[in-house]
Amino acid sequence: MKKIIYYILILIVFSACQIGKEYTRPEIVMPKEYRGTGTIMQQNNDSTLLPWRSFFTDPALQNIIDNILQRNYDMVIALKNIEINDEYLKESKVSWLPSVSAGIGTSRNYYSDNSLNGANGFNLGNTLGTNNRIEDYTLNTGISWEIDIWGKVKNQKKAALNEWLQSLEARKALQTRLIASAATSYYTLLMLDEQLAITRKNLALSANTVKLIKVQFENGAATALALQQAEVQYKSTQAIIPDLEQEQFIQENALNVLMGNEPDKIALPESKANFTAPQQLNSSVPASLMSNRPDVRQKEFELRAASARIGVAQAGLYPALNITAAGGLNSFQSSNWLNIPGSLFGILAGGLTEPVFNKRKLRTAFNVSKITYEQKAEEFRKTVLQATKEVSDAMFKTEKLKEKIAIETSKNELLQTAVNNADLLFTNGQANYLEVILIEQNLIENELKLSDLKRQQALAYIEFYRALGGGQ
Repeated sequence: MKKIIYYILILIVFSACQIGKEYTRPEIVMPKEYRGTGTIMQQNNDSTLLPWRSFFTDPALQNIIDNILQRNYDMVIALKNIEINDEYLKESKVSWLPSVSAGIGTSRNYYSDNSLNGANGFNLGNTLGTNNRIEDYTLNTGISWEIDIWGKVKNQKKAALNEWLQSLEARKALQTRLIASAATSYYTLLMLDEQLAITRKNLALSANTVKLIKVQFENGAATALALQQAEVQYKSTQAIIPDLEQEQFIQENALNVLMGNEPDKIALPESKANFTAPQQLNSSVPASLMSNRPDVRQKEFELRAASARIGVAQAGLYPALNITAAGGLNSFQSSNWLNIPGSLFGILAGGLTEPVFNKRKLRTAFNVSKITYEQKAEEFRKTVLQATKEVSDAMFKTEKLKEKIAIETSKNELLQTAVNNADLLFTNGQANYLEVILIEQNLIENELKLSDLKRQQALAYIEFYRALGGGQ
């Protein structure tokens, strides 16, 4: 009894000798404000991600995003990765338990006369009454247990947990990218639809100009050159339509693939309201919100796993305490194999194994684990810095696009008035055909540009959404 207590005390002392160190988050220096915006970076604990439904309120877009999140192949693959890491996590939770095995077996050996156990040797067969034949019957259970005296199993469990959490964040990051891609394609389709309407409207306007100049040409009031110039302008406007229809077709196919569907037509809402961003994102952005982006958290969980792997590798440099035990029934005759207690046997062994020389593999594994941790720490800092840049870029871009849209809208109003005036002046002979063609060309270019600026504004808000980590 005293020996058992002595051994237990030794185990307690060894188990207190945990190696490795607890994870501490690397220090990150955040800027006081976002460059170019004058917006103060709040240092509060509000890290709640905005739900994506609150950001994208268009029912048609919400339906598309729902289909993507349920059926996208990349999302399904990400969920399978989570399941794989979940299995490894379950394994790590019971890795401290002993390994138990059971077996049943029988053997029959025939010895030659000249062998050690044969007729000319010890003649063990005759002693047992089996001539040169010896039989053996065994039913046994074995236990092998490596005592976690250096915290190796504990650190393996930590690494598995963080790898599982990393796969969860990877899925969230993928979800954000898919939502952003869906919204980008959707608003691009809206822009293309609007640009087609603009082009067809201007095509009708250009056709009317051709008609007016043709009448004047037939009456000798306009030259053939004037008519040809008007027809060229008409053809130039007409040539824009196939390009827009081609881009629309490609965008619809891309969006269907994201949803896991065959290429097909995408139904757009009849009312194409302008895209607006939620007011929650227009004031300030907490620094904690960026540090909780899925990609940032994914990198931090990678760093935590790398930290735990240092402890695992370091434990390999120290002695391993193994306890083995076996017991069961054994007999050289089948008739009394299950005779208890006559056939009972048992084995108990324990030992410390110290690695002495293993071609430097253990030392290399330990050094590599430390270097890997430093590498992951730099990747983590880089990701946080990149997040700050992306938020700053998106905020500045949204502000500048507002200014550009305001300018182009004002310019468009002037051009609309100018086109009306040009038609009247040309009809009354106070303007020439070049002035009419030039103002119509400027109008269609400006309207197409304004439509594209609205799309860019929508994409800037989408980029802002993604830069903040997306939503749940």
